[in-house]
Amino acid sequence: MFQNTLSPSMRAVEIIIHELAQSDVPVLLLGESGAGKRTIARRIHEISPQKAQKFRILCCADLNAERFQEIESTLTSGTVFLEEVGDLAGPVQTKLMQRLSGFRTEGVQQSRLICGSARDLGSEVRAGRLREDLFYRISGVCLPLPPLRQRKEDIPGLTKFFLEKFAVDFGRPVPNVSQQTQQLFSDYTWPGNIPELADAVKALVALGNESLAMRGLRAMLTSSEQPGENPRVSLKDAARAASRDAERELILRALTRTRWNRRRAAQDLQISYKALLYKLKQIGYSEYEAS
Repeated sequence: MFQNTLSPSMRAVEIIIHELAQSDVPVLLLGESGAGKRTIARRIHEISPQKAQKFRILCCADLNAERFQEIESTLTSGTVFLEEVGDLAGPVQTKLMQRLSGFRTEGVQQSRLICGSARDLGSEVRAGRLREDLFYRISGVCLPLPPLRQRKEDIPGLTKFFLEKFAVDFGRPVPNVSQQTQQLFSDYTWPGNIPELADAVKALVALGNESLAMRGLRAMLTSSEQPGENPRVSLKDAARAASRDAERELILRALTRTRWNRRRAAQDLQISYKALLYKLKQIGYSEYEAS
């Protein structure tokens, strides 16, 4: 994805992941939520010799001992990304450590392991929440990922990527983004990182009107810069609000085109009938829930 326009920090990451992809050393990706750990893990897999095999994402907060035991037998090929490994429960940490130790001595094939965390895992070890032996086993190479505010050169490329993606999703032409909006995106600190930028771009595309979409975003940023105001105003919240308005508009347009035939509208919107009924309830049209 736009490899030629990467920031210096991400070009360095790209060089490293090409080297990591050619080995089976465990990788620990460290970075804030939304910094791109999942994307980097997938990229390592896609340029590795195992690229034809499966790439699995396991959310560690959702794993208990029983669930891990159910899926353990399937983890014998491809790449497994353990998302937020610091959230692993103690019993699962033990089972994972037993698996890693057992396969190393027996030489049985296993999946390539990549872990990610937004936490300071060293502190988790010292606090007794993460097994020290597991920490050293999963951190063969620690790769820190910079937050978006530290690699603003990537914002134009990411913006272009999301503009094209959401244009396809909404069936609309790719909009042109004004210099003012581009500057706004560059100046903002993006505490929510890449997902927050994606939400803002989604609002632009969904509404089809940059002035309307950015009105709320600019207001939020302006108020955050005023003396005495709370500086922790979230652009993500404003973008999501604009996105919800856009979704409501699209639903009502589809219902108008189909003369409120909900099943046809759901087909036009490429969502399930049940999902449309749920969204109608969300936007205050619960009287149209009945089939």
